[in-house]
Amino acid sequence: MDIINKTILITGGTGSFGKMFVARILKLDVKKVIVFSRDELKQYEMAQEFSDTRLRFFIGDVRDKERLYRAFDGVDIVVHAAAMKHVEACEYNPFEAVKTNINGAQNIIEAAIDRGVNRVIALSTDKACSPVNLYGATKLASDKLFVAANSYVGEKDTKFAVVRYGNVVGSRGSVVPFFKKIRHTGTVPITDERMTRFWITLEHGVQFVLDSLKRMHGGETFVPKIPSMKVIDLAQAVAPECKIEVVGIRPGEKLHEAMITEDDARRTLEYDTYYVIQPEFPWWRNENGIDGKPVSEGFGYISNINEEWLSVEDLQLLIEDKETIKK
Repeated sequence: MDIINKTILITGGTGSFGKMFVARILKLDVKKVIVFSRDELKQYEMAQEFSDTRLRFFIGDVRDKERLYRAFDGVDIVVHAAAMKHVEACEYNPFEAVKTNINGAQNIIEAAIDRGVNRVIALSTDKACSPVNLYGATKLASDKLFVAANSYVGEKDTKFAVVRYGNVVGSRGSVVPFFKKIRHTGTVPITDERMTRFWITLEHGVQFVLDSLKRMHGGETFVPKIPSMKVIDLAQAVAPECKIEVVGIRPGEKLHEAMITEDDARRTLEYDTYYVIQPEFPWWRNENGIDGKPVSEGFGYISNINEEWLSVEDLQLLIEDKETIKK
C-alpha cells in the first residue's frame, strides 16, 4: 500500500522508533501523521523537534478502547509500536504487561476494523520467538492476535501484518547507551561471553516497516535479514579501554535469540533481503508468495548460526554513524 496522501497513526510514537518513523514519513507526501501515546511531556518535547502542520499529537493509552476509536477516525494506516518492552519490568509487573501488550493489541484490532482502517502493521521482537520471558510471551500472543485478525474482518478492507526484528542500535534503554554511561567506571558487565544477538539500525527498521506496508497482503510476519553480533564484541566496540566482567545470564534471558524456528520454517518463504512467515489459515492465498523460495527443511534463523556477522570494527563504525546522525 502506498502511503502518499494517506493519514498515518503510530502508537507509542514518542519512542525511538516513533521519532525516526515520523521524521522519515514527513519527508513524503502524506496527508497527516498522528502520534498516539500516553506521555504528555514526551509529546511536548517531540513537538519542539518538528515544525510540520501535518503532524498531530493524541494523548491516549492502547488499553483504552474508546480513546482508540476516537483516534482512528479517518486514519488509513496504523503502525503499532506501543508496548511494555523492559524484560525485568514485565517480569515484576506481569499483568500490566498483559494489559498493554495483549489487551492493547486486541483493542487496536477492534478499533481498526470498526473504524475502517486499511492497513495495520504491528512491531514485534525476536523475543516473541520461542519466548522464555513474559515480555516475549505477551508479544507472541500479540503477534498471533494480529495474524488471526485477518480472519474476521468480514467485508472490510482492513488487513493486518507483523514485523519482527532484533535489537536496535542506540534505541532508548538499549545496551549501547548503557555501556557508554558506565564506561567511566573502567568496567562493563556482560552476561556471557558466548551470547549473540541480532542487530538492526533504527533507519533500517523504519524502512523495513515502510517496505512491508507495501508488500503485505494481510497475515504475514515479515523478518528482515540482518547481521548478528557477539555481545562481548559490542562491549569492546563501545568501551575498548574497559575491563569486561562476566556477571551471568539474568532471569528470562537467552544465550542466543531466534526469529524463525524450525516449526515456523515449514511455512516460511525466503526473499533477497527478508523472510515471510505465512499464516496457517484457509483464507491465505498461496499465490501471495509465489515469488518467494521455501526455506530448507529444518531451517532456523538464530543469532549464533547466522551467515552475516558484525565485527568490532563494523560495530564501531555503526556507533560512530549514529553519533553523527544525532548531531
